Amino acid sequence: MLSTTMQTLKNDPPACTGNLLAMRDTLEVLGGKWKLLILHYLITRDGESNSFKEMERNIVGISAKMLSKELKSLEENKLIHREEMNTKPKTVQYSITMYGRGAADIIDSLVEWGRKHRLELLTAE
Repeated sequence: MLSTTMQTLKNDPPACTGNLLAMRDTLEVLGGKWKLLILHYLITRDGESNSFKEMERNIVGISAKMLSKELKSLEENKLIHREEMNTKPKTVQYSITMYGRGAADIIDSLVEWGRKHRLELLTAE
């Protein structure tokens, strides 16, 4: 097994393996249907109160169960901050972390590419 791995590394273009590993890490953290949408939501509403219910209402199509799952993952990866408020009933506020703001350029690039792609498909008809 080790010799196969070593052979693969010898035949790799420079930095390819490292780039693929970095891409895999990125996709594990940001991949899926909802994580980037949640991050975009929180980035564009930085400084506002962002409750679970508001996000569930405003991120069209996401279920409460999926939102909860994705928020936990984003919090574990230090991209968002979860704060329980001392209210009755208990409310929870979510915000983007400084580290999570680093994804803004990625998200902006995806938005721009998505706009161009949609235009390309519409004008190709």
